[in-house]
Order: sequence, then C-alpha cells, then structure tokens
Amino acid sequence: MELNLNFMTGLGCGICIGISLFALKKYLKVFSKTAETLKKFASNSEYKLVLVVRTDLNMGKGKIAAQCGHAAVGAYEKALKHDPDSLKLWKMTGQAKIALKTDSVDEIKQIADNAKKMGLITSLIKDAGRTQIAPNSITVLGVGPAPKDVIDKVTGHLKLL
Repeated sequence: MELNLNFMTGLGCGICIGISLFALKKYLKVFSKTAETLKKFASNSEYKLVLVVRTDLNMGKGKIAAQCGHAAVGAYEKALKHDPDSLKLWKMTGQAKIALKTDSVDEIKQIADNAKKMGLITSLIKDAGRTQIAPNSITVLGVGPAPKDVIDKVTGHLKLL
C-alpha cells in the first residue's frame, strides 16, 4: 500500500510540475512576442503605407483613387498574413497613408524590387483595362505598412502626388 501511495504522490507531483512548465513556456512565449513588439514600437514610432502612383498613364482622379484602394487593401492583406506586428503598430500610430508619384513603369518596378529586397510588403496593382487604360498596365504600388525610415530608403526620392 505504501508503494502505491508513494507512486501516486510522485505521479501527482510530476503532473503538477509538467503543467507548471507548460504554463511557464506559454507565458514566456507571449512575453517574448510582446517584448519584440514593444522593441519595434520604441525604436520606430512612425509607421506608414506608401502608395506610388504612375502619372504617365493620365488616369482620372477617380481611377487613381480606385487603384490606390486596391493597393492599400492588397498591402493590408499581405501584412495581415506576413507581418502582423508591423500592421498592429501602423494601426496604433494613425494608419498613415502617403501618395507619391512616378512617371515610368520602369521606376515603379525598380521601387518594388528594392522594397522586396529590404523585406517590405509590396502590392503591385495591374489594371483590368475596362475603362481608361490598357489591360495589365501597372498603375500603383503599395509599400508597407512599415517603419517610416525604412520605407523612405526606397521611396524617399519621390514627390507627393
């Protein structure tokens, strides 16, 4: 009987220790993610989403607005999947959206490539061609959301739309 009691006590202690270790592991994982997010926020307090619009296509204001909407939604969806921490920080810091202009397809492609090399979210929009412009024309590039200083390395040379 004493052997069974010792065994049961040991088993009970083992289960308690196991549950405690499991809970501690979960807590430390949550703490680690929180610390990482706080570190990002503290070091880069301004986040933004940039929309690079091609002006050489002579799109109307409504067309530009619609294409920017596509790029913003595309960037948001990608960030939700691939960089939720930056998305949260962008939402917490006002969701800044900046529209910039370029006058060539080559430049917008180069900006997209540079942004991808830096690990930034990109959303390159190609028009269906039902209204003002030719099908598959690249119209807008969304970059971010990400820290302002990082995005500025690839789009800082562009002028406001």
